[in-house]
Amino acid sequence: MSSEGSDLLKGNKVLITGGAGFIGSNLCQELAERGKHVIILDDLSTGKKENIEELIGNKVEFVQGSVTDLPLLNKLFQNIDCVFHQAAIPSVPRSLENPLASNHANITGTLNVLLAAKDKKVKKVVYASSCAVYGETKVVPVTEDIPPNPQSPYAVTKLAGEYYCRVFEQVYGLPTVCLRYFNVYGLRQDPSSQYAAVIPKFISSLLEDEPPVIFGDGDQTRDFIFVDDAVAANILAAESNITGIFNIGTGQKVTINELAQVISNIMGKDIVPIHREPRPGDVKHSLAGISRARAFGYNARYSLEEGLRETIKAVKSNP
Repeated sequence: MSSEGSDLLKGNKVLITGGAGFIGSNLCQELAERGKHVIILDDLSTGKKENIEELIGNKVEFVQGSVTDLPLLNKLFQNIDCVFHQAAIPSVPRSLENPLASNHANITGTLNVLLAAKDKKVKKVVYASSCAVYGETKVVPVTEDIPPNPQSPYAVTKLAGEYYCRVFEQVYGLPTVCLRYFNVYGLRQDPSSQYAAVIPKFISSLLEDEPPVIFGDGDQTRDFIFVDDAVAANILAAESNITGIFNIGTGQKVTINELAQVISNIMGKDIVPIHREPRPGDVKHSLAGISRARAFGYNARYSLEEGLRETIKAVKSNP
C-alpha cells in the first residue's frame, strides 16, 4: 500500500454520486474551484438542486438520476477517471423504518457503481462509508482493525458496500478506498429533515429560541468532523495510490451535553436543552482513531469550535 501521489485528479474528469447532497455538494465545490470537470449524479431524494445551482456551468454538469439505474451509470462513467460515491439514504432512523429502501439504494446502488466503474475502466472509486459499521465497541478510540458490529440496517448497508469494494479490488483489480466518516457537519446540512443530524437541529432550535432536544442523558460522546475536512480526505484519497479502509474523524470526542453548551455559547443563547428517550440504533460512544488516514496526508484542520462558528455563520447568512 503506497501513499505516493498520482496524477488521478490532474486535469481529469470525475463523477460524484449524490453530488447534490450535503457532503457531495461541498466536494463538488472544492473540485470545481480546482478547475476539475465534474459530473454530478443525484436523484434529489435527499439532495437539493439549490446546493449546486451556482456550481453548474462550464465544467460542472448535473444529471438527475439514481445509482440504481445501471444503464445510466454505464453511460455516464465513460472516460471518468475517479468516482466519488457519496449517494446513499444516510440515516439510521430512516433505515429502521424502511430497511428495504436503504438496502436498495445503499447496497444495490453501490454494486451498480462498482460494476460500471469496472466495465468503463474507472481508475479509482472513493466510497463514503460510516463509523456506524463499528456499532457499540468497548475500545475507544476505534481503529480500522476492530471487527465491525453493525446495529442498524443503515450500518449493515455501509459494511456490505465496503465488502463489495474489497472484492472488486481483489477480483477485478479496481482500486477502491472506503472512508468511514464519523459525525460530519457543516454547510448545506439540512436541519429541516426529520432525520437531520444533531448539530443542524441544535442550531435551528436555538435560532427559533426553542430548547434543543437531546435523546438520552446527553453523556454519549461523538467525534464531530467539519465537512471541509471530510472533503479534503476524499481528495487526498483520490490523489494518493492508497487503497483500503480509513477512519475519517478528528480523534477528539465531545459529549452531546457539551456540544449543546458550545453551540449555545457561540450563538449567545441561554436555553436549557430538553431530554427525551434514547433512539434505537444509536451507540453510546464513538471516537475515531485516525493514524491510518495520516498515511495519505489526512489530518483534521478544524477544531470543533472553529467548524461550528463557520457553520453557524453560514446558516445565519442563508436562512
